[in-house]
Amino acid sequence: MAHNERAMTERQQNINAEERNTMRRRTFMTTAAAAGASLAANSLGAAKDWSLPTLVKYPDPSIEIVHPSFAKYRQGNAAIERLYTGARWAEGPVWFGDGRYLVFSDIPNNRLLRWVEETGEVSVFRHPSNYANGNTRDRQGRLISCEHDSRRVTRTELDGKVTVLADHYQGKPFNAPNDVVVHSNGGIWFTDPGYGIMSNYEGHKDKFELPCNVYRIDPKSGALTVVVGDMRRPNGICFSPDEKLLYICDTSGADSPELSHDIRVYDVVDGERLANGRVFVNMGAGVADGIRSDVDGNIWAGAGWGGEDYNGVHIISPAGQLIGRIHLPEIPANLCFGGAKRDRLFVAASTSLYSLYVATTGALWP
Repeated sequence: MAHNERAMTERQQNINAEERNTMRRRTFMTTAAAAGASLAANSLGAAKDWSLPTLVKYPDPSIEIVHPSFAKYRQGNAAIERLYTGARWAEGPVWFGDGRYLVFSDIPNNRLLRWVEETGEVSVFRHPSNYANGNTRDRQGRLISCEHDSRRVTRTELDGKVTVLADHYQGKPFNAPNDVVVHSNGGIWFTDPGYGIMSNYEGHKDKFELPCNVYRIDPKSGALTVVVGDMRRPNGICFSPDEKLLYICDTSGADSPELSHDIRVYDVVDGERLANGRVFVNMGAGVADGIRSDVDGNIWAGAGWGGEDYNGVHIISPAGQLIGRIHLPEIPANLCFGGAKRDRLFVAASTSLYSLYVATTGALWP
């Protein structure tokens, strides 16, 4: 080979080598940028890849610390778990610690389901359920349920018998009782927004004969009183840990954006009536459905209808500040604390039931 030809070959080899090195650098930079973008997204609380249910990253990137004060409530080596899927609209979870199981509603399928902690098995607890929505337990451990189709509030006695607690006010049927809590004095407080008579999907289509009130059932006389009468769609409801405050969600903003997106708070007077109603927090783009309090008075709200990045559990301090978010791939409806130490959050969300261990405990009673 001539000298000039050898020189040209060597130059070409050097050029090819440099091009390969350049390509390697570009590939490395592209990969690093993608990884960095992924890490940045995860650090902002991006949802995990639910197509990989066995893949767990600690801390779970779906748990977002919005304010530093939330860090102490996040269990760093716990991840969101999907315990069950197969409902049409899951609602109203309530924990039965004495039986180590959770009961929750599947409203359109007209049934209550039971998830067993020891085995993870899900079975039918009651069918038909009269399209039951919200559930809780009283101090005697009895199940209290809001039924859409029968438009009533019932109590399931310890022997399984069902007692009707209330089904009308001033001679008119309720709209469709939605969510319920029980005070330590035995008073039963429930909301009646009427979703169960707005279509046949979650009950049956019927006319509204009463305003969308919040009621209290007196534990001794059974008498009904209207405790809130100025909310358009009163929905989720819970007491503060000391029962001095009552929180109620208005979900009318899900019907139309210009309506309320608020959680309201009231002072509880003598355990029987409310005073000084005011806005606790505006939920912004979406609304809060079900709510529960932890022992520190933070409100854990199942929040949805505000976009994919919005859907999940929003944790709000007693001062009304958003401090954390638990991002979920489905729209949450309601939630509760449970488990042996009441440090396991259960969330009924669209078609599924989720859970997460947290570094706090729920208030003693929901």
